[in-house]
Amino acid sequence: MSSNTRVRIGFGGTAFLLALLLGWAGWSGVEVAAVQAEPDGVIAGTVESSAGPEAGVWVIAETTELETKFVKIVVTDDAGRFLLPELPAATYDVWVRGYGLVDSEKVKLSPGQEDVELDAVVAPNERAAAQYYPGNYWYSLIEPPAKSEFPGTGSDGNGISEAMTSQAAWIDRMKQGCQLCHQMGNTHTRTVQQLDDFDSTVAAWDHRVQTGQRGNSMSANVTRFGRERALEMFADWSDRIAAGETPQRPPRPSGVERNVVITQWDWGLDSSFIHDEATTDKRNPTVNGYGPVYGVSAGHGTLVAVDPGSNSAVELEIPVRPADPGTVPTRFPQAQLESSYYWGDELPWGVEPNQRADPHNPMLDGQGRVWMTSTIRARPNPDWCKEGSDHPSAKHFPLSQTGRQASYYDPETEKFVLIDTCFGTHHLQFGEDEDDTLFFSGGGSVVGWINTRLYDETGDERFSQGWCPGVLDTNGDGKPTKPWNGIGEDIDPTRDTLVRAGGYGVIYNPRDGTLWASQTGPFPGRIVRLDFGDNPPETCVAEIYEPPSIENSDVDASKTGHAPRGIDVDRNGVIWTALSGSGHMASFDRAKCTGPLNGPDATGQHCPEGWTLYATPGPQMKGVSDPGSADFHYYNWVDQYNTLGLGENVPIANGSTSDALLALLPETEEWVVLRVPYPMAFYSRGLDGRIDDPNAGWKGRGAWANYGSNYIWHTEGGKGTKSKMVHFQVRPNPLAR
Repeated sequence: MSSNTRVRIGFGGTAFLLALLLGWAGWSGVEVAAVQAEPDGVIAGTVESSAGPEAGVWVIAETTELETKFVKIVVTDDAGRFLLPELPAATYDVWVRGYGLVDSEKVKLSPGQEDVELDAVVAPNERAAAQYYPGNYWYSLIEPPAKSEFPGTGSDGNGISEAMTSQAAWIDRMKQGCQLCHQMGNTHTRTVQQLDDFDSTVAAWDHRVQTGQRGNSMSANVTRFGRERALEMFADWSDRIAAGETPQRPPRPSGVERNVVITQWDWGLDSSFIHDEATTDKRNPTVNGYGPVYGVSAGHGTLVAVDPGSNSAVELEIPVRPADPGTVPTRFPQAQLESSYYWGDELPWGVEPNQRADPHNPMLDGQGRVWMTSTIRARPNPDWCKEGSDHPSAKHFPLSQTGRQASYYDPETEKFVLIDTCFGTHHLQFGEDEDDTLFFSGGGSVVGWINTRLYDETGDERFSQGWCPGVLDTNGDGKPTKPWNGIGEDIDPTRDTLVRAGGYGVIYNPRDGTLWASQTGPFPGRIVRLDFGDNPPETCVAEIYEPPSIENSDVDASKTGHAPRGIDVDRNGVIWTALSGSGHMASFDRAKCTGPLNGPDATGQHCPEGWTLYATPGPQMKGVSDPGSADFHYYNWVDQYNTLGLGENVPIANGSTSDALLALLPETEEWVVLRVPYPMAFYSRGLDGRIDDPNAGWKGRGAWANYGSNYIWHTEGGKGTKSKMVHFQVRPNPLAR
């Protein structure tokens, strides 16, 4: 099978045999030992410019001579010295990039050259230097409406939507509405295409937000601000940049940041939307050591994988159940408001019948199987999910439809197995229980699960699954009691209250067996705790906790935040969530709450003392004095087992607009910025960590993330550029081999 080839194979039934993943399935001990023999090629030397030795700049080595494009990146030490380790035999283009510089000329080098002298080039002016700054620095130049203009008074007033209740809510919409698909601030978004075709920059922006397969969504989100005011804001931003305004200069890597080694492999196609990746079992990060790294391509309905040992990549179609896959609907629009600047009238995603699986998130189990949330059928649920069914969960809370179900790929048997679920699925996480329970977000009013032990024993997808709604104990009697106050209804304090239990992210708390979900909205967002009780679904009770809100006058405005998106937990049971709207990493410790956790007043803002907010290191937006960083964090993850080398229980946020992963050292409250300088526009949606060999030092550990933008063509290099799998490692010093 050739590298980066999409594979289409006939299938039928509920388990499907696919091609061998380049020999990865069923590895023998000999094969594993061969992979553990990492390449030992080295290129080393010094970097100097006209100003002298250049410390804290990147040396980049790239080759296309392997099965897939390969890149290695390191940082120079205090004396401008560098060492590129573990290079496979090939000829590399090597150059220097750094803040305050422009790219040096590329030189051809090969492993074994250890006295290289690279000439760095000082930027002739700040505008030239700024072309290499991350997107969040450019986005910080945008100026939201002044705090005094809120709440909005609508189209007949100040033009700001009445739904925009505060400046913070507006900024949150700038994140949730404008950055869920791609970065803002990179070259492709801060520059207005075809500006000369319009009579104003406002008109050009009005057109550009309607272009491409996502144009209907972009346009709708702009309208939610108050359309004209939003377009004027974006036009003012891009006009000032075009006139020469530049952001502040980011700091160069320092301290442990100079010990970071980055390795990249291309995977997927130049139109792939690879949402997420998985490398190991979160509960035991030695699973799948030195094995393939997996991702899911949502728009193409495929499982993608990179083999770091052979430097190769493959892509496999994820099947659906109907004999005619075209009967499974796609969530990707099949018409455009305006043609794409990049693809014209061609639609990149969800067009072909074999692209309908729409996978969102992968996760490995202890056997190395790759579990996924994926679509296997049309939306209407089978009768056993609905009213009148004898399924225990359906009796308690029937469900009529769902948009995505579950599947897994078993490398040992080379099969995809599809599992129907009554509840919707989005993200997934395994519990630490004897049933190996797999929990799912994305269920709306419910949280669902699969007892994978029972499923493996019986193959019964119906009675291996369950779900329960989120019910607040509003009346304070200690149990969920019907009838409930419905979602959005006025609260009768004598009744319990139904809330959305399913969120975007989901995590199992190993300390008490509860499940937690994150919800970005409504403003300021919330996290939900679900206690299953002793007889779920009847005994499931929910609690909700909102981050301290700037719209709560009882809270210090400087200590507020909004929009929990990712969610994870440390081994102490403390919840960590990246606040995607305000630019924070936040911890929530329920044990610190001093007031009642149920009853009519436990509606979200009742435990500010449980929250601790840590502002991420990105720049503040122009004219914003309250928390309003230009940072956007799509998700976050906690390195429970020191897979990266920074310590145990280290929370890491996806710096989705800052070309980075952002690691917080809890004991010192210091940030370690793991910047990806090339190619620019590193937009990640998740991350994972794996220990390949606990006895191999820094070489046997690392974190993984991928370029996950909807618009991968916004990456440096433009159309034709592919997504990349990125491996982060931290060595003891910048010259360690």
